[in-house]
Amino acid sequence: MKKWLIPVIIIAILGFGIYNWAVGFNNTAIELNENVSEAWGNVQTSYQRRNDLIGNLVNTVKGAADFERSTLEAVIKARSEATKTTIDPSNITPEQLEQFNRAQGGLSSALSRLLVTVERYPELKANQNFLKLQDELTSTENTIQTARTRYNEAIKPYNNHVKKFPNSILAGMFDFEGKPYFDAEAGAEKPVDVEFDFN
Repeated sequence: MKKWLIPVIIIAILGFGIYNWAVGFNNTAIELNENVSEAWGNVQTSYQRRNDLIGNLVNTVKGAADFERSTLEAVIKARSEATKTTIDPSNITPEQLEQFNRAQGGLSSALSRLLVTVERYPELKANQNFLKLQDELTSTENTIQTARTRYNEAIKPYNNHVKKFPNSILAGMFDFEGKPYFDAEAGAEKPVDVEFDFN
């Protein structure tokens, strides 16, 4: 065998190994990133469901005579702010998640005040549509918590894949960056209290 052929074979084997590593890294990163995007879509769907229910709840409450306008307006404004905050799941930053959390936390707070105020309106507490919306809202809050948890679960394998050495070398070259976890605001881990004592 000619001496010059040995280095060529070694280079070819190394090149093929690096190519396979790069392709494997990229394909796995894309698959894991899609899982994160899907999980974030489920988070957004859950929050959208809550926003829809809150809109129906507000319309039901509007029908009550002399209901406190400022309380309703606070919920309407907070709902509007929450729906304005959008995040691109392929480019999530800690700042975007914090802004999203603040908007959703503001809506939860306004909704809590609304539901406490309802206690003073017996006709609302007896309204079947209102009661049904309350039940659906409670269920949706649980769905939101589940969706946030699954989002974080989807991020972990993705972050492990792109941050561990030697994959971290390729991650920078292929524009795969670590993604932030969904950190709830203090107290936000508890669903909005929509249970009432009707006694």
